[in-house]
Amino acid sequence: MAGRIRDEDIAAVRERAKIDEVVSSYVTLRNAGGGSMKGLCPFHDEKSPSFHVTPSRGFFHCFGCQEGGDVFTFLMKIDGLTFGEAVERMADKYGVQLRRDETGHDDRPKGPQRRRLVEAHAVAQEFYAEQLGTPEALAARQFLAERGFDQQAALTFGIGFAPRDGEALWRHLSGRKFSSEEVIAAGLVAMGRSLYDRFRGRLLWPIREANGDTIGFGARRIFEDDRIEAKYLNTPETPIYKKSQVLYGIDLARKPIALSSQAVVVEGYTDVMACHLAGVGTAVATCGTAFGDDHARVLRRFLDDHAELRSEVVFTFDGDEAGQKAALRTFDGDQRFVSQTYVAVAPEGMDPCELRIKEGDAAVRELVASRRPLYRFVLENVVGRYDLDRADSRIDALRAGAKLVASVRDRSKVDAFVRELSGMVGVDIDQARAEVRRASARGPAAEVRGRGARPGERPEEPAPRSAVPDLREPRFGIERETLKLVLQAPIAIGRTTADIGSNDFTHPTYRAVWDLVAAAGGTVAGQNDPGWVARLREAATDPAVSSLISALAVEPIPAHREIDAGYVAHHVYRLQELTVLRRIDEVRSRLQRTNPLDNPADYNKMFGELAALEQHRRALREKIVGAP
Repeated sequence: MAGRIRDEDIAAVRERAKIDEVVSSYVTLRNAGGGSMKGLCPFHDEKSPSFHVTPSRGFFHCFGCQEGGDVFTFLMKIDGLTFGEAVERMADKYGVQLRRDETGHDDRPKGPQRRRLVEAHAVAQEFYAEQLGTPEALAARQFLAERGFDQQAALTFGIGFAPRDGEALWRHLSGRKFSSEEVIAAGLVAMGRSLYDRFRGRLLWPIREANGDTIGFGARRIFEDDRIEAKYLNTPETPIYKKSQVLYGIDLARKPIALSSQAVVVEGYTDVMACHLAGVGTAVATCGTAFGDDHARVLRRFLDDHAELRSEVVFTFDGDEAGQKAALRTFDGDQRFVSQTYVAVAPEGMDPCELRIKEGDAAVRELVASRRPLYRFVLENVVGRYDLDRADSRIDALRAGAKLVASVRDRSKVDAFVRELSGMVGVDIDQARAEVRRASARGPAAEVRGRGARPGERPEEPAPRSAVPDLREPRFGIERETLKLVLQAPIAIGRTTADIGSNDFTHPTYRAVWDLVAAAGGTVAGQNDPGWVARLREAATDPAVSSLISALAVEPIPAHREIDAGYVAHHVYRLQELTVLRRIDEVRSRLQRTNPLDNPADYNKMFGELAALEQHRRALREKIVGAP
């Protein structure tokens, strides 16, 4: 089928798609009042939520990075989709049949579509799950049983088995009309002398996005004669699978994480299973890579990680040297979280899966409950490297520990940590406190201050002031509130704006928004058109105007009453009054500069205009006071 998707079908998808439902698969949203929801922005790092979604308007906007738009814009930005792919995904989700104009330009991207890659994974996961029940998969079932996982656990986590036959999956997928190009791009099949299944004779865990879509697999070696020595194989990087951004178990954990404001990070697939089955439903794991910045961003979005909530992230590590190194790496990235970070180490170095086998579900829950602050675990390990019976080693231990204490975010806790360090090392509290002060002075902030004080060095020149004033300046407040009404309540506006013109908006960006509204037929055109705001945004050629439209469409209206004709009229009349006042100032200024004897005609004309403007202002003031 050629051609572009028909406009009426795009409008039908946009009207049916629930933007809050879609965004919630990526971000934990909480009620912000005024019909708006908010959470941490998925497009930039922030410490407090500035990302707003307004379901009634079908729009999102981040007041931090200025990203905004409708549900299609969101999917294009977060998943790298084309517009056509975003429309198709929402059409599939909400049951809208799409048609394409045969004569139009085909707007589909070249190569396999994302939707087809996801569909291929869904078929593969179903196939692998069925194979787990075959005689050939006995070793795989035994592996699971030895770790306390029964058939129901396998069903819950979608576990499967890849036949040792190197082409079994490829034959199955080709029988379901998937092309070789699609299955290779999906990472399910590879090309050697011929096509062959990437995973053969292995136990498989489906790796899913937060919305439940399978996008990859983790494969465990279970046969001694497997020619690939690696214990685990994972799906390679594909258009839909990026290991640095994927957390195993997030599809099951995202809601418990949001409800409890706690996330537990474990090291493997079986650890995630053990935690969930033991009642720790907030457990997730990375997929064949260390926990990094992108993983933290994903987790923060679902934690709604900001200071007011006091969320917490619990990392589980083995008690051995490798676990201690992992804890140190994690501590280095601790600043990524606003949440408090903790570490849970099982006795005898057991992981959660082993702990559950030996001591039961309660022991796994107790492991998480007995968590310790990450800084304390790291501090003990750092100090423990030194021979504290020697004076010189005590000094080295004190300096190493002071660096850690100086980096603690919560400054109110520093003194307590200094006391702990003093006790661990066996030095006087004042000596420990002085060393921490020295470590703080040597920190990055101090280095920046030092660079600024060097003689002869030119200070950084201040950034030039923008020619465009800040949209949030109070003098533009009535312009902003009026445009919010125009975009969010066009039915209430009605024809009240008929007397508004471009000159009523003094800020150039607000004026540009109004000009787009006027060009689109005014507020009347948007009264029964759910896609009206989206089309206004698409018509904007200036990114600042496009961003402002999405912001105005989601920003709450500070109304303590119903938004009716009277409420709207108050804003419109106030906007017009400000325009008249500006004109009065202009005319009065010119009148004062004009000599009535030299230019009597101009003087009398301006005097008459000034009188008419004053009369008009009084009429508007009476309407403002009398507005219900």
